[in-house]
Amino acid sequence: MRESAAERHDRLLALVRERGSARVSDLASELGVSPVTARRDVEELAGRGLLDRVHGSVSWPRDAAAPAPAPGGSGLVLGMLAPSSTYYFAEVIRGAHEAAGRAGARLILRISDYRPQEDQARTEGLLAAGAEGLLIAPGWQHPGDPAAFGDWIASLPVPTVLLERRPAAGSPLNGLDRVCSDHAYGVLLAMRHLVGLGHGAPLLMARADSPTAVAVRSGYAEALDVLGLRPPQDVIDSVPAELAPDAFEEAVQALREAVRSGVATAALVHNDVDAIQVMHRLAELGVRVPDDLALIAYDDEVAGLADTPLTAVAPPKRDVGRHAAGLLVERLGRSTGAPRRHVTLLPQLRVRNSCGAPPSGPADR
Repeated sequence: MRESAAERHDRLLALVRERGSARVSDLASELGVSPVTARRDVEELAGRGLLDRVHGSVSWPRDAAAPAPAPGGSGLVLGMLAPSSTYYFAEVIRGAHEAAGRAGARLILRISDYRPQEDQARTEGLLAAGAEGLLIAPGWQHPGDPAAFGDWIASLPVPTVLLERRPAAGSPLNGLDRVCSDHAYGVLLAMRHLVGLGHGAPLLMARADSPTAVAVRSGYAEALDVLGLRPPQDVIDSVPAELAPDAFEEAVQALREAVRSGVATAALVHNDVDAIQVMHRLAELGVRVPDDLALIAYDDEVAGLADTPLTAVAPPKRDVGRHAAGLLVERLGRSTGAPRRHVTLLPQLRVRNSCGAPPSGPADR
C-alpha cells in the first residue's frame, strides 16, 4: 500500500526527534523521497509549529511553554506511546511535554504509526530507556484491536495512564488511570447548534478507523436520542480521499443526494481534512456550504483554515496530555493504594462560517 503523507510526516518527525536536528537533504534520502517532497513536508510541519527550520536544516522545537527540567526537580523519566506525532496527537504530546517540564521530569516518546501489534515492543523500549511511568495511547483502529492487542497493558510493571482510550466494560484496562475527551458531549454540542439554527436532524459522515471515529459514531446515536430526533438516513461511511478516491467519491455523492432530495440540510463530518475535501467536492457538484448545507467538522485541527472556515468540535487535546502527565507524576509520588481515576474532559464548539451563523468564541452549552 502506498504510504500516505501523514505516515511520511510521522517518519520524518521521528527522525528529527531522535537526532535533535537533521539536514533536509539527508531526510529526503532516508525517507526515500525527492528533495522537493522533503522540503514541502518540512515547510508544512514547520508551519504547524512541529519543527524549527533554519538554512536547509530542521530541528525539534523547544516549546517555550514547557520549561526544561529545573535543577532540584523530580528527576522522573516519563515514557509516552502515541499512535502518531502529527494531527490530533501532536497537541496531546505537546501538553504532556509541558506538564512534564513543569514537574521537572523528562518525557521520552515512541510512535506506533497505528500498528497496534507493535505497541508492546515499543513500550518495552520506553522501559529499557528508563521510563518510570507510562502514558499509553494504543494504536487501535478496529473494534477487535483492544482484545487482540491490549491485555498486556494491565500488567505493566510501572504506573500507567491511558490516553484517549476507553476500554470495554469488564476489561482489565478499566482498572488503570485514564484521561479522555468526552466525544459524545462534543457531538451533542454540534447537533444542538445545528438544530438551534433551525435544521432538522443532521447527517453524520464519519470514518470508522480509530477510537475517536467510533466514539463520534456512538455519540451521534446518543445525541439523536437526547434531542428526540430520528436519523435522516444511515451514517455515511467516510474514507481518506488520497487512499480510496472511489470510495470517497461515493460518500460525497451520497451526501450530495441527501441535500438535493431534501433529506438533510446539515451535516457533521469526522474529521477536519475529510470535511474540507468534502466541501470542495460538493462545490464542484453544485452544493454550497453554508447556503445549501450547514457543515460542522470534528477535531478542529485545520478546520479554521478552509476557504469557508468550518465550525468545528474541538476536543481538549493539549489538556488531555497535560492532565495525563500530571496524573502520572502524582501517581509516581503517592502510595500504590491511592484510588485510580478516570478523568473526562469536555470538548468545545468553535463557531465559524460554515453553518451560516455569525462566528463567535467557543460555544459550551
